[in-house]
Amino acid sequence: MAQSSHDLTGTRIIVTGAARGLGEHIARRAVARGARVGLIGLEPDALEKLAHPLGPATVWREADVRDGVALRRAMDECASELGGVDVVVANAGVLAYGTIAQIDETAFERVIDINLTGTFRTAKYATPHLIASRGHLLVVASALSFLAIGSMASYNASKAGAEMLALAYRTEVAHHGVTVGIAHPSWVDTDITRGIDSDIPSFAELKRRLPYPGNATTTVDAAATSIVDGLAGRKSRIYVPRATILAAVGKSFLHSPVVWPLARRLAIATIPRIEADIDRLGRVDQHLPTAPSPTSTQCPTSTGTSCPRP
Repeated sequence: MAQSSHDLTGTRIIVTGAARGLGEHIARRAVARGARVGLIGLEPDALEKLAHPLGPATVWREADVRDGVALRRAMDECASELGGVDVVVANAGVLAYGTIAQIDETAFERVIDINLTGTFRTAKYATPHLIASRGHLLVVASALSFLAIGSMASYNASKAGAEMLALAYRTEVAHHGVTVGIAHPSWVDTDITRGIDSDIPSFAELKRRLPYPGNATTTVDAAATSIVDGLAGRKSRIYVPRATILAAVGKSFLHSPVVWPLARRLAIATIPRIEADIDRLGRVDQHLPTAPSPTSTQCPTSTGTSCPRP
């Protein structure tokens, strides 16, 4: 691992969910600071397009974090090409719309399987590589790990679970010299956040009524910079924006009987409108990329900046 708090020269990093959004920008920032990066995601065209201009500092593999066999193969192949792994960023995540009464079981389970169980699979198959390098795992959780918002129960549950998983994993690998960090971004200007605002106007209004930083959206470049800074320093917690720490520290108070009357009034005023907007939308997904079919061809082990499609 690099010694400077800013320099990542020679650091070997794998990022899941790297094809777009926050994962893409984390990869770009890391390479700009001298890291070599393995990109894992669902969109081969986007991964190749990202890897090509970054040059020999990057390799990529197509894999779904819901598919343990494919993910393990992708992780091992990236590690082989990079000559090992110092840092793994468990970033892959999705969101589904709907209150518990609205959302169907399949959509709820998909969010949990990607955001929580996918993080488990990422940590599991990264473990041998991180033990070998005495490396670092960063779990990208959320400010919603500790701030519950109606109509986002699946996302709340998955990100709260991801935080607890990371904390438990930290205790399990400490004797190997492996460290674990957790990132808690609030709203970041990515496809997911823009999709919420455009699909559900009443939810966008709810966000505006939340106290800072719940009503603030961070640019994806700023969020990625904060996360890469944290990677360079192997920080145990990264808050984006920094004021998000207030929600973490005040979690018990925010969900206490003292605050509930205010939260209840806000919920009564907004949740029925959000449910109505989702009903009118007629779907709970964001029309974002889905997993490849089980028969899709995985990239063979190779050298170079990208893995050609068959």
